[in-house]
Amino acid sequence: MPQVKAGDDDKELISILTSSLYPGAQVSSAQMVLAYCRAANLDPMLKPVHIVPMWDGKLRQMRDVVMPGIGLYRTIAARSGCYAGVTEPEFGPEVTEMIGGVSVAYPEWCKVTVKRLLSNGVIAEFCAVERWKENYAPKGGQEKSIAPNAMWLKRPYAQLAKCTEAQALRKAMPEVGATPTSDEMEGRSYEEIEVNPAAKPAPDAAPTSYPDADFEKNMPAWERLISTKAKTIDEVLDTLASSTKGALTSEQVKKIKAIKVMDSQADAIEGEIV
Repeated sequence: MPQVKAGDDDKELISILTSSLYPGAQVSSAQMVLAYCRAANLDPMLKPVHIVPMWDGKLRQMRDVVMPGIGLYRTIAARSGCYAGVTEPEFGPEVTEMIGGVSVAYPEWCKVTVKRLLSNGVIAEFCAVERWKENYAPKGGQEKSIAPNAMWLKRPYAQLAKCTEAQALRKAMPEVGATPTSDEMEGRSYEEIEVNPAAKPAPDAAPTSYPDADFEKNMPAWERLISTKAKTIDEVLDTLASSTKGALTSEQVKKIKAIKVMDSQADAIEGEIV
């Protein structure tokens, strides 16, 4: 693939990326795509990577993450010179059940084998088996639906096959790297990439939002704590990060960060917050 040179017109490239290849993407996300492609010697016009919105527990908000697609995995494997092919996916029995109030028919599992030519001339086989329920992306949304999203509902076999092939390619070709593909991480949280790329928790484990009513009720107490220097903004946010009521929304975080601190030290505020 041709390398994007530093002399290229970034504004024109970013305009094309946001209007055509990644419609609706923010300029900052398109800039990340461009930087990723330059660092990896990739042509951004071939769309080797994807922009995946993910929940970031540290920032307590959604963020765009640039991730490789299965096509990039295949390209890296082909470039290695030792890629000896991949088998057609094998599927387990089809299961039909209600998930999140939606009737879903899906393959129980999928198996894919990637072949690699070793230095001694032997072709080694690397198999991967992935299960649909451990990989599918939930619809999510305000209702926190655990039903499959539109793509996984429409193409349950093809989506699982891509995830399984990606796992097999990682086993056979360390050259592809450890970063999971966009198909594998769709609907997951950002922390799952940092802690364990292979982790796929139950879809209903997605964070819930801190109730607005409780937030407004407790806001005066947080204002007193912060304004009188009884607690810092970070200390309040850290305490709320472990709240059983749910994660703060980006707007709620902004409101807490906007609290002003008094010039003079007041009495510390004690007592529990509901």
